[in-house]
Amino acid sequence: MSLKSTTIGVLGLQGSFVRHIAMLDKLGVQTKQIRYPNEIDNCDGLILPGGESTTISKLLDEMKLRERIQKYNRPMFGTCAGAILLSNNSDDPLVHTLNRVPINTQRNAYGRQVESFIASVDLSFDKKPFNAVFIRAPKLLQPGKEVTVLGTINGEIVFVQYENILLSTFHPELTDDPRIHSYFIKQLIRK
Repeated sequence: MSLKSTTIGVLGLQGSFVRHIAMLDKLGVQTKQIRYPNEIDNCDGLILPGGESTTISKLLDEMKLRERIQKYNRPMFGTCAGAILLSNNSDDPLVHTLNRVPINTQRNAYGRQVESFIASVDLSFDKKPFNAVFIRAPKLLQPGKEVTVLGTINGEIVFVQYENILLSTFHPELTDDPRIHSYFIKQLIRK
């Protein structure tokens, strides 16, 4: 599958979806902003961006997207709030997860907005660390045995793969480094 014939949908309900689209454009990948269920079908992959997980959870139901995403069997990538939504379980009862990845999440685990930070993530697939942006970041906890850890910070899991789904607790779209999005395209989409 060539990049020109690849279309990645980016959930455009709330959060940093515009920055994901810009990063994919930089990589030469066609994108489609997703707001309605029927828009998902023609996408080769789907990104659920960061934002406010309780708000996105509510909007998934209001826009009737939840069931379509739960049944979507192509590659997906959830960042921050998107990672929370794709997990099995969140520590917040207001977040109804999509139950796609056997891992638990803890919202705002590193603190509130003012405790946001930038840190080097050690990647399993690249010797050069990734300078990542963490904003009210969740923690990934108790991964199932089928979950592969792709990135850590100080021993904490921050980036994983389960089958054809990636989860990151950080925001790779807020950097100029395309390696995380490139991994999604090369390892999951173009497989």
